[in-house]
Amino acid sequence: MRMIFALVAAWAAAFAMTPASGQSGSSSRDGVETERADDAFYCRERRLGTWFYCGTPRPAETERSAPPPEMAAAERLAAITRQLDELKAQAILEPSEENVIAYVRFQREQLDRASTFSDTWQRALWQNPDLDYTLQRPVSTLGKRAWLDNRQADRSAVLTRLGERYGIFYFYAQSCGACDIFGPILRSVADSHRLAVMAVSMDGGPSRDFPNYVVDSGQRARMGVPGSETPALVLFDTATRRTVPIGFGIMSADELMDRIFVLTNTNVGSDF
Repeated sequence: MRMIFALVAAWAAAFAMTPASGQSGSSSRDGVETERADDAFYCRERRLGTWFYCGTPRPAETERSAPPPEMAAAERLAAITRQLDELKAQAILEPSEENVIAYVRFQREQLDRASTFSDTWQRALWQNPDLDYTLQRPVSTLGKRAWLDNRQADRSAVLTRLGERYGIFYFYAQSCGACDIFGPILRSVADSHRLAVMAVSMDGGPSRDFPNYVVDSGQRARMGVPGSETPALVLFDTATRRTVPIGFGIMSADELMDRIFVLTNTNVGSDF
């Protein structure tokens, strides 16, 4: 009976220290003291000895596993490529129907993804003219024809006025077979656009197309023209006193005029 009364008294004391369920304003300190009292009662009444658990069992907290970090897009793409290569290798080394079907299905998924990307790309260019490179350099047959016609008209106008500022140095050699082919081409372009040409013989021999030639006495080295290849063409800017190499070897008339136009009237990167 004494044990029962002691137990009832202990429970009454414990409940007296615990605030009512509807009571407000209880502090965290009261809660801690109540928890310690519960632990003391649990230890005293259990009489488990010194080496046993002496505290109210607490419910085990379930560990929340952190979500795996999201892979970067480049890593995901690399993983797809590796998986595709692995499936292909497996289908080749072990050509069972199951392996071949697995490879073909995965490959088809990637082809569908690429098709979607290509379609989205095209639609984006159509609707955003600042991204459409073909507006700068057309690729369609009709667009390319119009672009070339406009460019040739601009080029012709530029070359007609080019002689007012530029002259051409033509380095050749009598023993150069390529010079025999290129000389008439240069002569034709120079005559049609009134360009002054100074022919410089690298070996002292004459030129059939440019009889008023001079023999090289260090002009090429002073102008900074590299090598000794012939034929070689160099523009000389009388306004800035600068030399602009045009090219080396045989060039067609159209290529020659286009190079002169690009080097004198376009900015780097504007043509591409």
